[in-house]
Amino acid sequence: MKNRIIVIFTIVTFIIGFMIAVQFQTTNEPERDTRSLFELRQALTTEKERQAELNREIDRQLELLYQLQQTEDVEDVMLDAIEELREQAGLTEMGGPGIIIEVKPIFDESYEGGAIRTVPPYLLRMLLNELNMSGAIEVAVGNERIITTTPIREVNGVTLINGSRMTQFPLTIKVLTNAPEDLHHAVMASQSREFFSYENFNLEVTPINYVKLPPYGNTLRVRYMNPIKEDS
Repeated sequence: MKNRIIVIFTIVTFIIGFMIAVQFQTTNEPERDTRSLFELRQALTTEKERQAELNREIDRQLELLYQLQQTEDVEDVMLDAIEELREQAGLTEMGGPGIIIEVKPIFDESYEGGAIRTVPPYLLRMLLNELNMSGAIEVAVGNERIITTTPIREVNGVTLINGSRMTQFPLTIKVLTNAPEDLHHAVMASQSREFFSYENFNLEVTPINYVKLPPYGNTLRVRYMNPIKEDS
């Protein structure tokens, strides 16, 4: 019985450690910060949400530890927990009610710029932050699932998400939410929509009863955490 409890505690500790490692990685990237005050405020709000989610995850894992201590069928409980973690990490396909946002360039008589190749990263980050604050559960931009560690950056004038080029228009953003109509109204009244118009982009937002999001397709890298051998 003692060995069983040790095994259970080790497994749950590993899960909590994984969550903490991901949180540490996403908040400690060593790079020069050139963001505006508005972007810094948005980033602060996002980090507070991540911290709250981490606290909720620790509570869930402590509850899981209690369940494991109370049952003899440890394997089934752990398989269910692993599948739940895969869903939370964005590694599985998900579907449900939500909204679809289409980003399209605007070319009117007043436009004097060159060809629009891509949506600037700061606009996408601003929109994603506002979606998260307004009730979004899961998001995919193009064919790329957005997870905690998703990088959104510009390389040679082209925006990359998870390493994939975002150069096709309309750029489709799929969002899962429990309240599609509320999120639709929030996007239409958002500050990010106004900033998109400044950059000659229009947002078309459609509530939908069912939208399907692809899974995250890249390999997850976990740093700052190593397995410990049983005899160490």
